[in-house]
Amino acid sequence: MAALWEDVFSNEELLEEISTVAVDKALLMGVIMRTKENPNSSDVVSFAPITLLPSPVPRTLFEQAQSVQEDFNLLVDRISQNPSFLEQVLSSTMKVDDFIKRLFQIYRLVVAEGLAQSVFLGINRSDYMFDGREDGTTALKQIEINTIAASFGGLTSRTPAVHQHVLKMLGLTNEARNILPNNPSCGIARGIAKAWELYASEKYVKSRFIAVCDVHCAVWNEWMEMGGLTSPAPRFRDGHEVAVVYFRTGYVPQDYDEQDWEARLLMERSKAVKCPDVATQLVGTKKVQQELSRPRTLEKFLPDEPEAVARIRQTFTGLYTLDMGTEGDKTVEIALANPEQFVLKPQREGGGNNIYGEEIKQVLEKVKHGLERTSYILMDKIKPQPVKNCLLRAAGQTRLSQCISELGVFGVYVRHGDEMVLNERVGHLLRTKAIEHEDGGVAAGVAVLDNPYLV
Repeated sequence: MAALWEDVFSNEELLEEISTVAVDKALLMGVIMRTKENPNSSDVVSFAPITLLPSPVPRTLFEQAQSVQEDFNLLVDRISQNPSFLEQVLSSTMKVDDFIKRLFQIYRLVVAEGLAQSVFLGINRSDYMFDGREDGTTALKQIEINTIAASFGGLTSRTPAVHQHVLKMLGLTNEARNILPNNPSCGIARGIAKAWELYASEKYVKSRFIAVCDVHCAVWNEWMEMGGLTSPAPRFRDGHEVAVVYFRTGYVPQDYDEQDWEARLLMERSKAVKCPDVATQLVGTKKVQQELSRPRTLEKFLPDEPEAVARIRQTFTGLYTLDMGTEGDKTVEIALANPEQFVLKPQREGGGNNIYGEEIKQVLEKVKHGLERTSYILMDKIKPQPVKNCLLRAAGQTRLSQCISELGVFGVYVRHGDEMVLNERVGHLLRTKAIEHEDGGVAAGVAVLDNPYLV
């Protein structure tokens, strides 16, 4: 697997030439991002960072990740309907994490009042790495599942054309045909449209219209102007009823001031389809992920799906609690003794939050005797086998790097009342980074977009 594209990588002159071809094709296909220097302007853009060539991915592991996505969709939805489980699992975390506490307070309130929302839309992405074993084989292991703002569905729909073009220019026509078609944006749009259709079928709808919002401060404020905090009635914007609200942000504490929290509560009390609703956002916390790895927990939510339970459990790596008590004390001990074997994960989304190596010791030494440690979980560190590739960035130098990849699989589901009316996997995302970077994604300037080349 590591020798894929070796003939290309051994020719420096060819690498420079074909890198220009790749960048031009990326720009032509709209694989673009705003620049760090002008993050709020669309007048100045650059190509989104991308690998020069597609990275090898074991076919069996890719197919395994695909096969389990609908199981994860079902699992996330069922957990979101279980307030007692979420409260039990997050009770210790809420004592020290005000952000999780405030989200749960909103959830508790809307459950007590009775949910106004009857249509539920989930757009998830389950992320994996390929763990290298001592016997030379690899295994698919889940990093996390993203239940809010699962990004890059649009850009990754356009990247196959870039690598197909590059391979054709290299005379690798047969290999170009092996680049997988991928269009998660189409599946995501299908889910949003289905949610709108079901919302529109309800008797209270006055206007066949959908408003899908990137949730930033301006949108919070507009929502606040649509009605009082206690009314579940439909909201209108410019005379059109808001049917679906998509949260592109709202997953970190910095996204909220007091007015934003009031707006989030107003949204959750409304009839609009929220993607995600606050319960589904809480399902995506690392603490829930850790709890699901316990024996017999999956069976509680999927008692009628033993094969799905087996498929899901096969993707789990070691996950350990840091709650107060004997079990959490033991976790602290093993982490301090062998920090290089683990990743310390807080309850945050968006990348760049995880803690590695000696820094794990520094953090745990400070918090090991206090409640603050319960805001983290510990996970076995996954150790993929590096492969060669070139990571292309704006104004960057073309050079070979030893790289590792992370595979994400997008899933979409829609539930109407108690009926699951849509449950699909809709595409994939491959991100690749140089091995010297422990953490960070594309937006953080560490990873780049990629395509899997199945081997």
